[in-house]
Amino acid sequence: MCGAKWALAFIKYMVVPLITLIITPYVWNIVGLSWNKVGSDLEPTMQSSSVFLAAKPPGAAWAPLRVNSLYTSRSPTPTTTNDPNSMAATGPKWAQKTITLPPQRRGCHLITPKIVKEIGQDLSEFKCGLAHLFLQHTSASLTINENYDSDVREDTETFLNRIVPEGRSAPWKHTMEGPDDMPAHIKSSMFGCTLTVPITNGQLNMGTWQGIWLCEHRDQATPRKVVVTLNGI
Repeated sequence: MCGAKWALAFIKYMVVPLITLIITPYVWNIVGLSWNKVGSDLEPTMQSSSVFLAAKPPGAAWAPLRVNSLYTSRSPTPTTTNDPNSMAATGPKWAQKTITLPPQRRGCHLITPKIVKEIGQDLSEFKCGLAHLFLQHTSASLTINENYDSDVREDTETFLNRIVPEGRSAPWKHTMEGPDDMPAHIKSSMFGCTLTVPITNGQLNMGTWQGIWLCEHRDQATPRKVVVTLNGI
C-alpha cells in the first residue's frame, strides 16, 4: 500500500512537471504558427500593417504572435459593372479640337451650328460630360443668349457701343491699333472668352432658345480661333 502511494506521489510531483516542462515550448510554438496562418488567410486590405505580441510561459522561449491591423491606406479596387447604362461602365475620356471661325463683321453672331458641325463626331461619343469653349483672342468674346430673333443680337451690340465710349472723346490711353481697339478689350472682358456647356447623350444640353454667340468687337474682320475641349463618359 505504501509502495503504491509512493509511486503516485512520484508521478504527480516529478514526472508530470517534467513532461509539462518539456512539451510546453512546443505547444506555444504550435499556437504561434496557427495565429500566423489565420493572419495569412485574411484579405490583403487587412494586412497592411502588423504588430508582434510575445507570450512567455514559465520556462519556455519567447513565441511571437502576429496580429494584423484592420485598417489600410491602400485604395480600394475600382468597381466594375456590365450594365451599359451605368456611369461606371466606362472610364472618363477627353477630346479637343481648335475651330477657326471665318471673319465676321462687327457685332454678335450665332455660331452654334458651326461649333456643333466641327465637333459633332467626337461629341456623339459622350453620354454625359462637359464641353469647354475657349476663345484665343482679347478683342472678341463668347456668350450664350437668344438663338432665334436676330434683333436681340443687334440690340446687344447697340448696348455695348453705348456703355463703352469710342472715338477721340473716349478717355483711353491705348489707341495704337485704332479707336476701336481699347473698347474691344473692355467688351471682351465684360462677356469673357470661355463657356462651359453640359453634354447629354451626344448633344450640347442647352435651353430651347439658347445659342452660342461670337461677339466681334473690332471693325477690321479677322478669323477667330476657338479651342473646344470635351470631357466625360
